[in-house]
Amino acid sequence: MKQRFSIALVTLLGAFLFYGTRCALAQEVATPPAPAQTSSESQFMVAGLLTFGFVNQNTTNTLGGVKSTDKTNSLGDADRFEFSPMLLWRHGDHLLLEFEPSFDGNSIGVNWADVSYFVAPGLIVRGGYLVLPFGSYNKRLAAGWINKLTSDPMGMDVGGTDFGIEIQGGLPLGNMKWSYDLSLTNGFLLNNDGTISGVGISALNNGKTVCGRLSLLPFSNSSLEIGVSGLYGAVATPQGATFSNTTATDTKGPMATMYAVDLNYVKTLSPIQLNVKAQYNVSMINNLNYLNPVDSTQTYTFTNTTSAAFGQISVRPVSSKNKVIKNLELAFRYSNYTAPKNSTWGQNYSEEDVALDYWLSWRTVLKAGYEHIQSDGTSSVPITGPQGSTTVSRLIIQFSTEF
Repeated sequence: MKQRFSIALVTLLGAFLFYGTRCALAQEVATPPAPAQTSSESQFMVAGLLTFGFVNQNTTNTLGGVKSTDKTNSLGDADRFEFSPMLLWRHGDHLLLEFEPSFDGNSIGVNWADVSYFVAPGLIVRGGYLVLPFGSYNKRLAAGWINKLTSDPMGMDVGGTDFGIEIQGGLPLGNMKWSYDLSLTNGFLLNNDGTISGVGISALNNGKTVCGRLSLLPFSNSSLEIGVSGLYGAVATPQGATFSNTTATDTKGPMATMYAVDLNYVKTLSPIQLNVKAQYNVSMINNLNYLNPVDSTQTYTFTNTTSAAFGQISVRPVSSKNKVIKNLELAFRYSNYTAPKNSTWGQNYSEEDVALDYWLSWRTVLKAGYEHIQSDGTSSVPITGPQGSTTVSRLIIQFSTEF
């Protein structure tokens, strides 16, 4: 839930901004009217979100046929607690500054900090610390008051946040609509185990990363949205790196290639509202030789491809005359994450989540959820020894609100 940009929150603030995209993204929450204002006004506004909860967790590790069990519980739900006030300052009709710090129970970070210039209806130019437009979950669905379940699906944050520039917007296409979101950012850093992390504000190479998402809303009521995303760029090599090209004469550095497809469908089929969301993404880094962490005289290589997917469905009896029943929503999600086999972090991960939500208002929700996780290690024996399996079950009570 941390370091995510909520499109639903931007939709909420659309009237406040005066200009926005004309692409009506499918949403199941209504936006309240904003007070009238003149074009010369400068305004300051504080919004944000709070997520808080309790988790009871049982973990079973199996290694070499030997099982060990650990039981924990946390009041505050340390893995999911978030308090993120968002500060917005609008100057005139066209300029908006956004800054969102976030406290996760241990430290204070920054989710994003940028400035947006609303050029015209259907065109926004943005610069600063941005959430990359890769897939739909990370940028639009991860906030606790939007997420129907009690946690995030594994592997959906692969794009992350970076420093750069972005253009975003949308326009009608006959009876349909389409939207675009393109960015140019500093890119990633390759770690000595083959994982990647953000390079930050000080780029270590001259290469930049291009990322973008295009979506189509084929129905006039915007109930269905289908999106495709792509990312490509050079990956920085840090000082003291222990990896090398698989071919000694090859001088090309590491490159990152990613793609994703996503779907969002919201439809009222009386007496229920049906909500379906899904995403599949793949991240690829070209093959390199890595230093064996057990024996530094040896190297190893692996196909550095990581994939992640989730599918989610929820139903809510919005047409019920009973005030309690109509505010209930039942949600289920299956997610899968596959890290590279033979890497030190290789695993096959799957998770099933179910939650019963009670909506206190359109932006405040109380959730009771159960999660079951199965993870099987796939590291090769010469690198880190035999890998076992981990089974986790969680019972979670969670409160989340947007303010």
